[in-house]
Amino acid sequence: MFLQGAAEVLSAPTLLYMLIGSIAGIIAAAIPGFTVTMAIVLTLPLTFAMEPLQGISVMLSVYVGGYTGGLISAALLGIPGTPSAVATTFDAFPMSRNGEPGRALSIGVWASFFGTIISTLVLIVAAPPLAIFAVRLGPWEYFSLIVFALSIVASLVGNSLQRGLIAALIGLAMSTVGTDPILGRPRFDFGLEVLAAGLPFLVVLIGIFAISQLASEVEDARAIQKGEKLVQGEIDFKTWQVMREVVMRPVNLIRSSIVGVLIGALPGAGGSIANLVAYDQAKRASKTPDEFGKGIADGVVASESGNSATAGGGLIPLIALGIPGSAVDAILMASLMVHGISVGPRLIMDNADLVYGMFVAMAVASCMMLVVCIVSMRAFLRVAEVPKWAMVPVVLVCCVVGAFALNNRVTDLYLLGAVGLLGYALRALDYPLAPLVLGVILGPIAETNLRRALMTDADWTLFLTRPVSLLFLIAGLASVAWAVRSHLKGRTQRQAQKEKTP
Repeated sequence: MFLQGAAEVLSAPTLLYMLIGSIAGIIAAAIPGFTVTMAIVLTLPLTFAMEPLQGISVMLSVYVGGYTGGLISAALLGIPGTPSAVATTFDAFPMSRNGEPGRALSIGVWASFFGTIISTLVLIVAAPPLAIFAVRLGPWEYFSLIVFALSIVASLVGNSLQRGLIAALIGLAMSTVGTDPILGRPRFDFGLEVLAAGLPFLVVLIGIFAISQLASEVEDARAIQKGEKLVQGEIDFKTWQVMREVVMRPVNLIRSSIVGVLIGALPGAGGSIANLVAYDQAKRASKTPDEFGKGIADGVVASESGNSATAGGGLIPLIALGIPGSAVDAILMASLMVHGISVGPRLIMDNADLVYGMFVAMAVASCMMLVVCIVSMRAFLRVAEVPKWAMVPVVLVCCVVGAFALNNRVTDLYLLGAVGLLGYALRALDYPLAPLVLGVILGPIAETNLRRALMTDADWTLFLTRPVSLLFLIAGLASVAWAVRSHLKGRTQRQAQKEKTP
């Protein structure tokens, strides 16, 4: 069955379609606002006339390419192309600013490749047991998991713990605006039509990172008149030397990939959480945590391998139990059903050749992504040669189009401008933006699962008596304690260094 599935995937027509899909996924994700989900949705109708495995293979190539494409704008513009590339901006963009844009892109591409390969291996070996574990988790466990994920805020606050916590609270408050996720009632919209539908996450993401970054770039009028570039540095780089640099970090690479697989296997999580958790774990385990955020390779490796590994992790519950782990997995599931394939626990027994073919397609798609990125990298790096006066308006237009295309609502453009001004103000006041984005991402998930748990059983002690839930809560407390300790230690060291400076 494995050979039969591999033979169909490795046929010339399928490989050609997968190559086109990989290119489309990379380009779509590189444009701020055009998500992997959007690219998959546009691809779905094109696969109806294909054989089931051929169509799924094409969609998987878009899937894998999309998880890597967000790296391009994150590294070269400081704007995450997709929600799963938020943590990539923390170190990839500073690395590009430090004169190494080629190295930043190469590290991210190789980390994405290895992360996808590792997740595929885990998918093949551990799909059934991991899926069974994931499906047994109730709303209590999911809420506690999100509490643990929110504890990452403590390590992303920068130099000021108070400012970081304020930013996180602003993000959580923004996530409550709009329609109640359980009852469907409007709340906190103050009677304004523009707030009736809430604050879409992508609009917030583009506004906070893109608009505020672009506004910061145009502050210096002289730099624009001189034609200074957004990213300085040579575009030359040695791909194989960078590969060795990534491989020489096996612990970080494997740990981040496993984090991505585990989070990807949990329905409703995905790359937007995985890359932040993987980055946080890498920072905690590092001997030089203060270097994170300044352009360290470990930060890029962790975030990119973590978010790419969710591609394989998300397929675990889909293949083993017929439960989609994310919106993209739901679209893949719909594609199988369109072709008359029943998705559920018997999928791997009744259609073994299809499932094994999907495993092969994942590996092939990751290789194609790698080749496409390496071949086209010099073209992408030409961004480093574009002056600010040309780059800023082009990127701004792409951001506006991406925000509008999300829901085809003009009101989203008003929100984009308002959120952009908020992000610019916070950046100017030296408030970290990452905690705010984390609050917007995790707030709705935490609220929904908390309310579901209490509606199922009003006994709040279940959060403490259910073993997995208690484990996540203890991990969250330990995470906060460790981060606060490190923050206080770092502040003491900085004060001591200031006293020694004449």
